[in-house]
Amino acid sequence: MIQPLAYIHPQAKIADNVVIEPFVTIHKDVEIGEGTWIGSNATIMEGARIGKNCRIFPGAVISGIPQDLKFKGENTLVIIGDNTTIRECVTINRGTKDHWRTEIGSNCLLMAYCHVAHDCQIGDNCIFSNNTTLAGHITIGDHVVLAGMVAIHQFCKVGSHAFVTGGSLVRKDVPPYVKAAREPLSYAGINSVGLRRRGFSEDKINEIQDIYRTLFVKNNNVSKAMEIIEADFRPTEERDEILNFITSSQRGIMKGFGNS
Repeated sequence: MIQPLAYIHPQAKIADNVVIEPFVTIHKDVEIGEGTWIGSNATIMEGARIGKNCRIFPGAVISGIPQDLKFKGENTLVIIGDNTTIRECVTINRGTKDHWRTEIGSNCLLMAYCHVAHDCQIGDNCIFSNNTTLAGHITIGDHVVLAGMVAIHQFCKVGSHAFVTGGSLVRKDVPPYVKAAREPLSYAGINSVGLRRRGFSEDKINEIQDIYRTLFVKNNNVSKAMEIIEADFRPTEERDEILNFITSSQRGIMKGFGNS
């Protein structure tokens, strides 16, 4: 299943049923799992670890060295989970010695011309629309949707089940379960459509919405809102995830629309 016009380094580890189209280049120290398809003119560079049943489209460059002047040739990785699709001309840089790896989870879709910089950590079931750009050291939770041309500042975090609208500039952390929009980026409600699609009950969706109303709508500062949420809302997985996300945020979270 390897076309004769492709170049495969003899030290690359390729599963038996991987399909490699013409003009693909695969460097040494690469591992590709069963059932993966590599489209023409894709380049897979040193340190790539690609899972099973992935699809990598023409022009993609996986595991290029970081665009970081501190990088000195360390042996770092890009790790991509199973069933992930990388569309045309996507670029994914491997890690630096700060984290040693860039990771993308399983069942993700990165549309054409996305860029994922060094040391990013991306969860499962994420969708990044065309031209989305991630700087270094960004953390993205599971089930996150980034619409087209979103740009995220280095070291930012986006919580699980969040949705960021197209063309947004993300300079602060985006908590889980929310929609983020406008300029500067602000709270625009919870991602109720996404939560319903993933099986969240109406009671659970209403609870999450009430938590964020306390945080973003009722004119509480963050410290006061945190106290109220801890006191007035029973402990649940979602409540605790929201509180832990805000407590651990180093860049600070985005603001409510009225506080932007």
